[in-house]
Amino acid sequence: MAETVHNILHTTIKTIYPKYYPKEVVDFFCAHHSMEHVAEGIASGNMGVLTDGKTIVGTGCYFDNHITGVYVLPEYQGYGYGTIIMNHLEAKISEKYDTVLLDASLAAVFLYEHRGYKTIGHGKYELENGVKLVYEIMEKRLTEN
Repeated sequence: MAETVHNILHTTIKTIYPKYYPKEVVDFFCAHHSMEHVAEGIASGNMGVLTDGKTIVGTGCYFDNHITGVYVLPEYQGYGYGTIIMNHLEAKISEKYDTVLLDASLAAVFLYEHRGYKTIGHGKYELENGVKLVYEIMEKRLTEN
């Protein structure tokens, strides 16, 4: 399964991210999502996949109360698969935490805002050639006080 998840991550990153980020950022994310990283995520029990009944169409991962990744193959986007993954991740996190955090790529900010996430900060990561990876740090309350 690691190879399939790795393919989902890299296909999605290489297709979607160039619309928002320069090549250095795309390369950074691909390097970050190495086979070793994917295998560790699967072994942790905090990474799963979603199928449409026959094909693995997406993946999601979390650590503590932080959603660390949600990826849906580009040809399956717009059909609610990302929502299904997010609902599952939020439900798992809500078993132990009142809030969920995530680092949102520019491509995903509007999706997360639509789900009730609020920006609580901005992140910046310095890459090669003076390129900066910028992202939103977002939070959502899962339970009422």
